[in-house]
Amino acid sequence: MLPSLLLGLSCLSLHAQASTLPLPLDARLNEQVILVPAGDGRREALQTTLFRPSGPGPFPLLLMNHGKSAGPARLQQRERFIYMATEFVRRGYAVMLPMRAGYAQSTGAYRDAGCDMLANAQGQARDALDALAYARRQSWVDPARIVVAGQSYGGMAALALATRALPGVRGVLNFAGGLRVDAPGCDWPSALARAFATLGAYSRIPSLWLYGANDSYFGPALARRLFNSYRGSGGKGELVAYGPFKRDAHLTLGSRDGVAVWLPATERFLQKIGMPVRQVYAVADPPPPCETHFAPFDDIAAVPYLAEPGRAAYRVFLDNTAPRAFAVSASGAWGWAAEGESPDVRALASCQQRSSAPCQLYSVDESVVWTGNRSGASAAGGAE
Repeated sequence: MLPSLLLGLSCLSLHAQASTLPLPLDARLNEQVILVPAGDGRREALQTTLFRPSGPGPFPLLLMNHGKSAGPARLQQRERFIYMATEFVRRGYAVMLPMRAGYAQSTGAYRDAGCDMLANAQGQARDALDALAYARRQSWVDPARIVVAGQSYGGMAALALATRALPGVRGVLNFAGGLRVDAPGCDWPSALARAFATLGAYSRIPSLWLYGANDSYFGPALARRLFNSYRGSGGKGELVAYGPFKRDAHLTLGSRDGVAVWLPATERFLQKIGMPVRQVYAVADPPPPCETHFAPFDDIAAVPYLAEPGRAAYRVFLDNTAPRAFAVSASGAWGWAAEGESPDVRALASCQQRSSAPCQLYSVDESVVWTGNRSGASAAGGAE
């Protein structure tokens, strides 16, 4: 029997009052948030998420690099990649996810080189290099067994990091890597291709590239162009071009259902480079929602407290795929979330931002979890 990181889970209760606080730390994965010194003179601090098995280690390490959301980097939330982290902890890895300078709660300034894609990649790799140096000094890290990964802008940063001399780094995982810059005069696809050619010329670390057919940033033709530029200049890589994933393959890594897409190819790559692939820890999956059979899931009229705008929102919610959650309040407020991490917590928080009364989950995935009475089902809510 595999050692378990959490025992005794049962049907999850989903009717607590929400707050706007960040997502709770995941005890299943021994999640921690620390500050990692970085930059010149180590005057900067990177907000960094750690996941790891129980025990002293040393553990093989996955160093994961995040992408960039639209808008100012400072407003971007701490990235966790919880589904990926779970699979690696199950296989005995420690997982480290630094937010680079200028993002989230990291100090320093976001580095933006405009249409100079190579400078962008190298600037982001600087922080990843500092995080890697910190990891090597920790007793719980096996410095001879390290994998560097990244999604979107983080994928390009990971490939840039791999141009350095990195003892113990055995491979790079590039999930939909690249950067899109919609600025006047910027031919960003060509700039990307030139940058990837340079990265390939200086990297000797094997890499795995995964791009989906309906990626809204880097479609199949561009993904193949970037890969050919990298390989053509000497880079070692394998491209896995998979089919469409839900509404946007660029979000595959952040989806619960995306694990079935990226994990098999990743396991094969890890095995090739001599990294562990066998599950050694039984990380319990989150408990299922407690279905109450209050009403059919798609019965819009049965949802309590909502006026017509809220019912229209529930119609939109039904058109989204799981994981998803919808929350309501006696004040008439509502909120919902789909895909990504902890949509139940995010739906409650969204609802609570609009309501002084407590919010409660109505539905999760395809289950109605409402535990209140029916009196609000026909009421016209006041605050939307």
